[in-house]
Amino acid sequence: MTHVISGNAEIGLRHGGLVHDFLEDSGKSSPHSPAVEDAFGSWTYEELLAHSRAFSAWLDEIGVARGERIVVQLPNLRQTVAAFFGACRRGVVFVPLNPGMKPFHLGSVIADAAPRLVIAEDEPAAARLHDLTDLPVFALDTLWPDIERLRAGQAGAEPADVSPEDLAVLIYTSGSTAAPKAVACPHQQVAFAASSINAVLGYRHDDVVFCRMSVSWDFGLYKVLIATLTGARLVLAGGEPDIALLKSMREAGATMMPIVPSLAGMLTTLARRDPEGAPTVRMFTNSAAALPQVTIDRLREAFPGAQVVRMYGQTECKRISIMPPHLEHERPDSVGLPLPGTTVEILDEDGRVLPPGEPGEITVTGPHVMDGYWRAPELTARAYRRDERTGAMRLHTGDYGHLDEDGFLYFTGRRDDMFKRKGTRMSTVEIEAAALDTPGVTAAVALPPTDTRDLALVVASDLSPHEVLRSLAERLEAAKVPATCHIVNDFPLTLNGKSERRQLARLIDGGDR
Repeated sequence: MTHVISGNAEIGLRHGGLVHDFLEDSGKSSPHSPAVEDAFGSWTYEELLAHSRAFSAWLDEIGVARGERIVVQLPNLRQTVAAFFGACRRGVVFVPLNPGMKPFHLGSVIADAAPRLVIAEDEPAAARLHDLTDLPVFALDTLWPDIERLRAGQAGAEPADVSPEDLAVLIYTSGSTAAPKAVACPHQQVAFAASSINAVLGYRHDDVVFCRMSVSWDFGLYKVLIATLTGARLVLAGGEPDIALLKSMREAGATMMPIVPSLAGMLTTLARRDPEGAPTVRMFTNSAAALPQVTIDRLREAFPGAQVVRMYGQTECKRISIMPPHLEHERPDSVGLPLPGTTVEILDEDGRVLPPGEPGEITVTGPHVMDGYWRAPELTARAYRRDERTGAMRLHTGDYGHLDEDGFLYFTGRRDDMFKRKGTRMSTVEIEAAALDTPGVTAAVALPPTDTRDLALVVASDLSPHEVLRSLAERLEAAKVPATCHIVNDFPLTLNGKSERRQLARLIDGGDR
């Protein structure tokens, strides 16, 4: 089913666009407006544009050519944003890596990306990277004087000859194997995705986008893009202690707040302790994992007047669906409508399109579907296949769900989340939602059965395991009630704030309680 963009979208969809044009446009239309702020200072759009041009000129000066890659392992800094747009402007592929990535994975990712150079935050970080690669490694604090020199000379005013089909960024994603996996994201797909997302969410010029997500993750990177597209002010957060988060949001005047379930839980806990709250927030947007209804309700209670927008997507096409903000209270089990200008269809195991209400694999076509996986043709061929009817490239997500009669999408679970137990098909998503609906449970992960273990539940709670399971028995069919419940004090999280399921499984399978 296709969802067509509504006529009241303030900003049109960008077909065949270039990523750095977002900054060019805002730099010219709103030069003196605040663009980006980090813990160390802020830049206007004019200043951000000048620094991005200087970074582009620096790449040219040291001989980095169009199509080559640079690996950038930096925290959320203004310079990171300037480097991103500067690389795009030069036609160089930006490869952002989380500063928390460990050497084991760093070495394999750098080898896979085959970059021309690597940029680290400072000299100690650069020294650690030197131990992993023979490539040139630059420390940001030592290379930046060159950027300032080039900026003073107004270098880089003319962009390179960049095509919309050129790669803009490689986004490395986690997977079920240790091998690196990067989604290859061209300019035109990235530009379309950002503009289509904003056509639904409606970021404004006067918004303050408070981003605690690393820009190495596409959820954080697209906040950079959408803020720049709309001329909003981007606040790069993350350095503050958790306990000071609400204070930081208030001081920044945050109006747009991207969240993941773990961050949402933290915010509601902090808001209960600090009744002043953060009244400036007008919209929360969720990604990474389903946001249970109980968490949505707690956010609305803690932040009166704020909208909580459910979204669903994959890096392979960025965003699949969004619940339109004005419909946030309708269809609470839905993840919204397909992005404007895109198509979502549900297929059975034989590739046939299923009617509304019938569950199957979620597939996506549209201008936001990326080019595939970097240097992984077999993996690409499995996920990206031509639609025999139209010839369009179709992404097979490996996720399951259904559409209703009005085109709203319902997400059942990812392939690894679906399983059958006691003759009943189920998903970890519904079990976790039931657990989070239990008062006293603040986090929950369901672990599907294995050859050596039955269905298990891991929760953060002050309740006993028996009390949690008794609550689930009141909410779920008998077959869906886990065999065991394990209480943990601190939930392990991935670098992007998702629950670290594999670590929890190792903990449980190792016999810890």
